[in-house]
Amino acid sequence: MAAGRAEPAFCRGEHTFKVPMEMFQENRQKLCQSLRDNCKVPKGAVVILQSGIAETRNCSDNEPLFRQESYFHWTFGVEEPDCYGALDVDTGKAILFPPKLPESYAVWMGKLLTEEEFRYRYGVDEVHFSDKIAQVLTGKKPSVLLTLHGKNSDSGKYSQEAVFEGIGQFKVNNQLLHPEITECRVLKSDTELALLRYVNRISSEAHKAVMKNMQPGMYEYQAESVFKNYCQYVGGMRAQSYTCICASGDNASVLHYGHAGAPNSKQINDGDMCLFDMGGEYYCYGADITCSFPCNGKFTEKQRQVYETVYNASRAVMEGCKPGVCWVDMHKLAERVTLEGLKKMGAVRGDIEAMMAVRLGAVFMPHGLGHFMGVDTHDVGGYPEGTERHTEPGLKSLRTVRTLQPRMVLTIEPGLYFIDVLLDAAFKNPQQSSFLVREVIDSFRASGGVRIEDDIIITETGMELMTDVPRTVEEIERIMIEGRGTQTPLPQFQQKSQ
Repeated sequence: MAAGRAEPAFCRGEHTFKVPMEMFQENRQKLCQSLRDNCKVPKGAVVILQSGIAETRNCSDNEPLFRQESYFHWTFGVEEPDCYGALDVDTGKAILFPPKLPESYAVWMGKLLTEEEFRYRYGVDEVHFSDKIAQVLTGKKPSVLLTLHGKNSDSGKYSQEAVFEGIGQFKVNNQLLHPEITECRVLKSDTELALLRYVNRISSEAHKAVMKNMQPGMYEYQAESVFKNYCQYVGGMRAQSYTCICASGDNASVLHYGHAGAPNSKQINDGDMCLFDMGGEYYCYGADITCSFPCNGKFTEKQRQVYETVYNASRAVMEGCKPGVCWVDMHKLAERVTLEGLKKMGAVRGDIEAMMAVRLGAVFMPHGLGHFMGVDTHDVGGYPEGTERHTEPGLKSLRTVRTLQPRMVLTIEPGLYFIDVLLDAAFKNPQQSSFLVREVIDSFRASGGVRIEDDIIITETGMELMTDVPRTVEEIERIMIEGRGTQTPLPQFQQKSQ
């Protein structure tokens, strides 16, 4: 490094987190060590990865905001599309192959980086434009190219395997890389953990801003805009980890509300509970946080009962999380606490263990307790070779069944929902219906549901809570009262007659 030249890093301003390129160098060394130790790859093996590809929307020339392919980002930290990256397994040396763009692109895209500028920006050992990839690799005489091919256990889709002109002249193995790089992503480095703490801090403050600005009469998308504005203005986060879920009233019973067919468009009525599941993303690392609260700032008795049941489940799981604990057991703990809360509410009756045996908890919480977090919101590694997905209701939705280890990052997100289709099926199920108190359950229909979601790090002795938002009923009501003095009037618009 030249004297006086700053170490390469990603940053969106002095007020944001600075991500050193050493983080990706450490990731690459970790991967190489894993391949050497676990796969005994031959000398001269080279990993070859392909980045995400720049695309346009449908048949138009509109370019959606590009987001890097996750495995490529974890390995190289490169923002640009249409790149390749090579990694010498013996030495850990990295080569980046960005696209060779014509000079005319500078008119529309700005200054085109030189090979040396790419090398410095991303802290790699060599850079050659991608039109020379086969030539450069031939000169390295690799014994085998290790390409990425494997199935994502959440989406069911396969990873993108690198393909380039001339790859046919090399020996290729697409079996070894995927399980090793996936496992490397499960346990986070110190810098990755610091980055995830930053994203959680900003996302937590953004949720607080939403709560302070909330008032009956708002539209769900207005709350979404408050969150996004805070994340980008304060935290430098242009992207979100996922489509924001801003559900109010009965919409809170739709687990992934906010999609194109239900675009956070409902007006929030006085008395509605809000379930807002939102997380910012910084340099492809995300947060995933859900806050549930009454839009008018005051819990009714029924709202308090449901909320405190979920809160108790959340905190019971946090108490239980530590290395060596099975995640399936944590899910069942959340179900047990939830059923106990429902019994106190008078919504169910009978023996809790008997309810567990007939999977009654899945009627009220059909999703899994949580998932890994990192470069992807539902991060990889939930089902490594040798693990199997459960088939019972609720448990089959678990995104991992692993035993907890230090440096794992997960969400804890128990919920309690009143979903008509599940309740109706349970009342028709003789094994479950005997536990249900119809008149009480019917009184909660159309109320939606509650989810509380926090992001945690498994430590050597327990867990670290990264999320920092009001969680008790008293804390939520207090911050919403504080916010009333700062709220601006809702916009009014009169449609002019033609």
